[in-house]
Amino acid sequence: MRVIVVCLSIVFFCAILGCPGCSSSVPKDKERSAPEAGGSFHWPQGKRAAISLTFDDARLSQIDRGLPILNEYGVKATFYVSLKSLEKRLDAWKQAAADGHDIGNHTLTHPCSGNFPFSRERALEDYTLDQMQAELRRASDSIENLLGVRPVSFAYPCGQKFVGRGRNLKSYIPLVAAEFQTGRGWMDEWANDPAFCDMAQLMAMELDGKDFEQVKQIMDRTLANGGWLVFCGHDIGEGGRQTTLVSTLRALCEYAQDPANGVWLDSVEAVARYVLRQRSGAGH
Repeated sequence: MRVIVVCLSIVFFCAILGCPGCSSSVPKDKERSAPEAGGSFHWPQGKRAAISLTFDDARLSQIDRGLPILNEYGVKATFYVSLKSLEKRLDAWKQAAADGHDIGNHTLTHPCSGNFPFSRERALEDYTLDQMQAELRRASDSIENLLGVRPVSFAYPCGQKFVGRGRNLKSYIPLVAAEFQTGRGWMDEWANDPAFCDMAQLMAMELDGKDFEQVKQIMDRTLANGGWLVFCGHDIGEGGRQTTLVSTLRALCEYAQDPANGVWLDSVEAVARYVLRQRSGAGH
């Protein structure tokens, strides 16, 4: 009887406190792992994960350097356009839309926190929800008038999702949810779980300044979890601030083309449409 009591006591303390020899203890290198993506979710054609390439502001290098590479590999990306830049190369952006690239809304004036000097005159702290709603709709109207497509994708300028300040601060995520299929953030730290993620605030990771090995590490992590990785870039070139490297973009497209890697590389609009269909049960 005494032996049984001693054995039960050992089992009890191992269960509560954990011990190196107990199978229930969690290895240190696994403590911060992300949970697996929704168990019943399946990507098309046996793919293991989805990746979307997105670029902000309609910068000229996206037309001159990025689109030729994307079109060479048959990759569709999402471009969240700023109207002043869009108008500088309107014919080229019309062609991008005609080629099937996803043209997204990035607001009319790119408002961010007034803590950024460039945004002091259009600070989110001074906005109301009504003002933001009007701006979102005017931007979509302008894009539709210029390009003939109505945006269904949105990206939060500076990744900031609020208007007002202090006790009067309000999220404008519900506005984005009402106006668009998706809303994309910025400078996040993980991919999206397709079975769980909030489509109005998709997480996005920075593509700018990374070589392909850095990008591949992020992709490998996403492939292991069956997620949806959204990359965000700005300029496209050989280097410099907020610039996606040409070599990285090309290598990423080549990697995705190899069926053995299990990557579905497509626009935010295309992936979101598939995810929503799967969630509704239409894809099963």
